[in-house]
Amino acid sequence: MASDLASQLALKNGGKILLAVMDGVGDLPIPEFGGLTPLEKAKTPNMDSLAAGGALGQQFPVGRGITPGSGPGHLALFGYDPVKYLVGRGALAALGIGFQLKHGDLAARINFCTLGEDGVILDRRAGRISTDLCTELVEELKAVSVPGVEVFVEPVKEHRACVVFRGAGLSEHLHDTDPGLVGEKPLPVTATDSDARSAVKIVGEFIDRSMGILKDKSPANGLLLRGFALHEDLPTMQSRYKLNPAAVALYPMYRGVASLAGMEQFQSDPADLTGEVRAANAALKAGKDFVFLHHKYTDSSGEDGDHERKVREIEKFDAAVPELVKCGFDVICITGDHSTPCPMKLHSWHPVPVLIHGGPQRTGWNKRFTEREAASGALGTFKGSELMPLLLAAAGRLAKFGA
Repeated sequence: MASDLASQLALKNGGKILLAVMDGVGDLPIPEFGGLTPLEKAKTPNMDSLAAGGALGQQFPVGRGITPGSGPGHLALFGYDPVKYLVGRGALAALGIGFQLKHGDLAARINFCTLGEDGVILDRRAGRISTDLCTELVEELKAVSVPGVEVFVEPVKEHRACVVFRGAGLSEHLHDTDPGLVGEKPLPVTATDSDARSAVKIVGEFIDRSMGILKDKSPANGLLLRGFALHEDLPTMQSRYKLNPAAVALYPMYRGVASLAGMEQFQSDPADLTGEVRAANAALKAGKDFVFLHHKYTDSSGEDGDHERKVREIEKFDAAVPELVKCGFDVICITGDHSTPCPMKLHSWHPVPVLIHGGPQRTGWNKRFTEREAASGALGTFKGSELMPLLLAAAGRLAKFGA
């Protein structure tokens, strides 16, 4: 595939690249907006200016009709085939908080949830509880032990935590216990392969004991496990693309996937877009030639079905663009890791708009950065993992192929 060929042609020197990800930015027409998407409804003069002087297109993170998780969506943007390099969300969550995973550790993401008296899920995110409350709950769950393995429970952010199992008899071939819908009961942990029977027993015992601790809590009186993953290393972006990469992300899961790709973490101070822009500039001054910057709240507003808030988050990101431009990147790319349409309140398979500004581009085709204009842009429609070759080429970091 193109990204594998690009790894053979990559040059050590060239322009400096910013990959700015508005998580879940793609959407569907909103009736309240007269059929416009939140991206079309938003006032985005700065991204529109980049679009007019750059090129647009749209990418499918995994493939047509395939709804990606955040892990595969980001791995594709970083130039990895997300099917070949399938990494579970649990491992990414653990790496994102700096947990030192060992080869063979089994990690899973925890979502604290709210259950009704009949055991039915009322809220898959327990009202997005505070990180402080999450930490308190995790401290109680650290008392849970399972014979034959070590168990580590760590807070992540808001309603998210992670659990790591270390020992014999572990397997990642397990179904999530999160049905993905309210109005359903948590699913029992089950195996997708016969080699996971021991892991089913281990994880099931952890769930039973944890539920006993949480049953009288409010609003987080239950938990859901997602993204079971055994830890394995990936080839880094340094080895694949001769880049010196950095990551700027507020949420641990995205720091985790960036860490897996070999990116150095730069902390945001303050922990908002202003701090992220400062961190991106600091990374550039520190000699980094590829910076990944992540904006989460376009995704969470989509998951909540809040189209008005999604517009505000898009506009908030647009307001930060001039300072990003001032940093001095040679190539700026703005896209998302997947679409999260407000009417669906879920990730979806719809293509994600892409903007590339800098380097030799077929400019002048578009005036705004929107889904509609991206569909007719000069870059066309492509797989997410083909974005990295486009960025490297725009930055003059790919050699010619063949004679």
